[in-house]
Amino acid sequence: MAKQTKYIFVTGGVLSGVGKGITAASIGAVLQAKGSSISIQKCDPYLNVDAGLLNPAEHGECFVTRDGAETDLDLGHYERFLDIEVTQQSATLSGRLLRELIEDERAGKFGGKTVQLVPHLTGAIKREITASSAGSDVHIVELGGTIGDYEGLSYVEAFREFGRQVGRENALYVHVVYVPFIGTSKEFKSKPAQNALNDLRGFGIVPDVVIVRSDAPAPESVRSKIAMFGGVSDDAVLLMPNVDSVFKIPEIIASSSLRPILDTFVGDTTEPDLTKWHDLVLRQKAVPETSISIGLVAKYMDNEDTYISVLESLKAAAWNQGVGLDIKWINAETATKEDFDAVDGLLVPGGFGSRGIEGKIAAADYALTTKKPYLGICLGLQTAVIAAARRSGLADANSTEFSDTPSNVVYIMDGQQGKESTGGTLRLGDYPAQLKPGSLAANVYEATDIIERHRHRYEVNQKFLKNIEEGGVVVSGTSPDGKLVEFIEAPEHPYFIATQAHPEFRSRPTRPHPLFSGLIAAAVSAKQPVATKQSTSVAA
Repeated sequence: MAKQTKYIFVTGGVLSGVGKGITAASIGAVLQAKGSSISIQKCDPYLNVDAGLLNPAEHGECFVTRDGAETDLDLGHYERFLDIEVTQQSATLSGRLLRELIEDERAGKFGGKTVQLVPHLTGAIKREITASSAGSDVHIVELGGTIGDYEGLSYVEAFREFGRQVGRENALYVHVVYVPFIGTSKEFKSKPAQNALNDLRGFGIVPDVVIVRSDAPAPESVRSKIAMFGGVSDDAVLLMPNVDSVFKIPEIIASSSLRPILDTFVGDTTEPDLTKWHDLVLRQKAVPETSISIGLVAKYMDNEDTYISVLESLKAAAWNQGVGLDIKWINAETATKEDFDAVDGLLVPGGFGSRGIEGKIAAADYALTTKKPYLGICLGLQTAVIAAARRSGLADANSTEFSDTPSNVVYIMDGQQGKESTGGTLRLGDYPAQLKPGSLAANVYEATDIIERHRHRYEVNQKFLKNIEEGGVVVSGTSPDGKLVEFIEAPEHPYFIATQAHPEFRSRPTRPHPLFSGLIAAAVSAKQPVATKQSTSVAA
């Protein structure tokens, strides 16, 4: 008889962005460290089919899974904390479920019955949860938004029904709430959290665990008040103020009063092995001998979450090498030579649209001219190709995404014309690449056959390879059939490399991606005085 999967449902109250994703991932990390196999899922009540067309300035990064799903950034937290590769089954949005229900109704699959939110949409949600949990000991489900949001009510009902369906002993409900501090009266106010707990109970769910988020440490009286009015024991309430590193949270949970609750729930009192998290935090705290700055040439300046995987990849590479890191934000729309001069290395991340493009092209041109370390990601490869072609004398070189120029050194993929503003139509997910032996790319990866994740629509136009090479850049990696350019680099440069892929999606805090490790190492080497420079390997 198959072992019964345990389910943990994570909801939030008071406000969004309270840390449900980190909480869910950290709970999973603790249970994983005890030996449980973990699967995890994000349920978003938006009426979007996927996250591909959501505004990154509003919603943050669009994370891409290995099977090509465009998802919420919380799936990036899941992968980084659990060191797993999630799939489409870990991302559930209302738009997709409703579209499938309507298509089934139009196809006559309901036999003339009235189609309703309950039981049809709730049933679809429960089927998604069951499918996503297949083969795991513990399945964690996070609900986006806050309790009481109209669009999320079907999910809350589905969670309630699911607990009844699998047995209450197999479902653990975790509610994350926020307690603000009012400066004028110098007190923490728990009433919004109490109201959020009342709302949850009103929908039929009494939480087993309440995690109380706050900016500063809250007094024990807050725990007692939340426990009393939330209908839970004091031990089931964890005060979780902001910490200087989110990677401390697995250890905090493991040493808290929640640990016995989790042990009882999964039926395992094994001591979790959290050595990797402990060591990671020590590396973060260590005083570095060398510090560098990396300029992030960005167009979305209002929300750091837009580039969260890139930022985490840079930090992980720096921690791994014991290097202090200062990430300088350079506005691509106003970037100047002085901005580029002020940093030890440049990174141009992905993006869409013409805004800020000339600044990104200027960054690549500057790096080629000055031999400053450069890493280009997706659009960062395309702008580097444009810069190289212009350096060869092709003054009107550009991408068809931004211009109708005949010198379209970057052009739209075959079959993509007319789909420029549509969702789910890019080159998405894992694709293989072959790297040229002896190239910088092959040396960085220590391999010639690799796999990386993609999210783009435009490709390098190989008709202009001669111009691109004359501008100082060569192709060092292609698709296996040679038709698509996957990597470029500058042979006469210590570290100028770019990829069509998004390597940040495969980087981990304890296992940084080699492209980012290479950039950090090259920036350190470039900063050292010539007389004292040492040979620095860029392989991670």
